[in-house]
Amino acid sequence: MASLLVVHHSPTGTVRAVTDAVVAGARHEDISGVEVVVRPALEASAEDVLGADGYLLVTPANFGYMSGALKHFFDSLFLHVGGSLADDGAAVGGAAGGGAAGGSGRRRPFGLAVHGRYDTTGAVRSVLAITGALPWQQAAPVLELLGDLDEAALEEARELGGTLAALLSD
Repeated sequence: MASLLVVHHSPTGTVRAVTDAVVAGARHEDISGVEVVVRPALEASAEDVLGADGYLLVTPANFGYMSGALKHFFDSLFLHVGGSLADDGAAVGGAAGGGAAGGSGRRRPFGLAVHGRYDTTGAVRSVLAITGALPWQQAAPVLELLGDLDEAALEEARELGGTLAALLSD
């Protein structure tokens, strides 16, 4: 059975609602053969990442950046899961071939949802810079949500979860 790892930092009710909607979409009754594993960013491990076939990240935009918890997630496992660094320590684009992230020769799909009160640009940019140096492939447009959320925004989050899970389903 394929596994979709949802890594989130949901410190507010609004971001929690996004996370819940993403998970609900990933667990939709029409999608079969996918185990959805949900981990708070401060609890997710390299083993969780290595055991997953796809990833869905949820973060607030904090002061123009991803949450500190999601940054900690990346910092604590980057090299263990196939991340690639240049000689100067900068993340470099896509570790081709899978490497430590499973050795399957394929890049694993990921999706990203970001909620900000006024802006998400810096948070999106920072996450995509890191994921670009992992053996991951963006499988859906980034879901950028601003301010108070309505039902349409939560439906977009459910669709993102469903899209990632459907990519992994049998």
